[in-house]
Amino acid sequence: METKKLYRSKTNRIFAGICGGLGEYMNIDPVLIRLIWLLVVVFTGIFPGVLVYIIAIFIIPEKV
Repeated sequence: METKKLYRSKTNRIFAGICGGLGEYMNIDPVLIRLIWLLVVVFTGIFPGVLVYIIAIFIIPEKV
């Protein structure tokens, strides 16, 4: 059985491929993840959401 790994998407990306990679990993539409992320960023204050996104860029490897 093959294990799933989280990667930043190379094909389904707008900025860094974080939401596209999460969508591929969870088998859901990345647009839905982008909308949820936008709501989280807006309702928690912009800084925490943007900071988590920037950290994710460095932590989650890009798909080879």
